[in-house]
Amino acid sequence: MVKLVLGAKGKGKTKYLLDNANEEAKNSDGVVIYLDKNSKHMFELDKHIRLINVREYPIPDFEVLMGFVCGLISGNSDIESIYFDSFLTLASLEEADPAEAIDKLIVLADRLNVDFIVSLSVDEAHLPERFKEYIALSL
Repeated sequence: MVKLVLGAKGKGKTKYLLDNANEEAKNSDGVVIYLDKNSKHMFELDKHIRLINVREYPIPDFEVLMGFVCGLISGNSDIESIYFDSFLTLASLEEADPAEAIDKLIVLADRLNVDFIVSLSVDEAHLPERFKEYIALSL
């Protein structure tokens, strides 16, 4: 399943992701991964959550990011959830329409049976109607 967390920068999306990831880690027997553009939230996450600073890897675009994610999942069948903080930045889509990327995330999440919780600096009104059911929070 894909859950979208929407809102302008500085509205609290990261806090929401951190809180949810920590809560999930307490109540889960599986692996929780948190993908971010830096490591500054390392000490805010439960010790059982794997924080990955995506910028430490040569990931220039969305397609390579998805290959990276598939590699993580194929290497560990216990992964239950992957949190994407600042998804548009991680996927180098800051100036692009995220609709195609979201569609691919939905297919991948369903195929691999992994939850993707994705923060997007996008206003809900700018997303196509088909994504409304995936919105977990709109700030």
